[in-house]
Amino acid sequence: MKRIITIQDLSCVGKCSLTVALPIISAAGVEACALPTAVLSTHTAFSHYTYHDLTDEIRPISDVFYTLQLDFDAIYTGYLGSVHQMEEVETFIDRFRKEKTAVIIDPVIGDFGNLYQGFDQNFADHMARLCKKADLILPNLTEASYMLRIPYRETYDEPYIRDVLLRLADRGIRRIALTGVSFEEDKIGFYYYDAAEKRFFSYMNQKHPAAYHGTGDIFASAVTGAYLRGFCMEDALKLAVDFVLQCIRCTEADPGHRFYGVNFEAALPYYIESLRTAK
Repeated sequence: MKRIITIQDLSCVGKCSLTVALPIISAAGVEACALPTAVLSTHTAFSHYTYHDLTDEIRPISDVFYTLQLDFDAIYTGYLGSVHQMEEVETFIDRFRKEKTAVIIDPVIGDFGNLYQGFDQNFADHMARLCKKADLILPNLTEASYMLRIPYRETYDEPYIRDVLLRLADRGIRRIALTGVSFEEDKIGFYYYDAAEKRFFSYMNQKHPAAYHGTGDIFASAVTGAYLRGFCMEDALKLAVDFVLQCIRCTEADPGHRFYGVNFEAALPYYIESLRTAK
């Protein structure tokens, strides 16, 4: 069985980060290990929450991993709360990456044209540096724009998206899947570029008008699980798009669904069956 270590925060209540990464990766039939960067009572969509930073625990935990000679088939990072955390993660990648270790980075820094609370351009610059370590990054257009230091555009066409991908590749990033891309009012998906093969690929599915918290984490986790199960990158990305849509459909079918996330749990059978039948 393959093993993934995912490095991101843990919200005790709330469907994001580790609380979605661990079950989705496990559902893919891959061992899911966690290195938590912070513990929150709830995620930040709630009106009140506590936050306990665990940056100082990253190095001691990795020291134990190293002493025990643990290895990982993939290193997958999500939300990181500070430049210092990114530096620790960079050290972790250098320490544990082997020839066949996949590094997948979801550069969580902002959305809808704005950085998340507490982040600035310096943070985005450091994230761009960390992304050079990745085999695949999964930014949205806001995150790509800040990492490239270009203005965010709400309206765009296909040549523009291709140009953004090429600019990221010029920064030394191997593979980029730009998420949340939409050229039609009722379609949304990703646009992908493989710099080594100089190849573009895109895939869209149904777009829902409502936005739900945590869908980006679900997407990144589903991609990682499918890729470690042996799917090619394009098929792993496609499966993740379809899975997120299924999660949203399950949520909208439940009149009592929670406000703070989607019913990804109800869609896990769909994900498992897709992994089984698509190969």
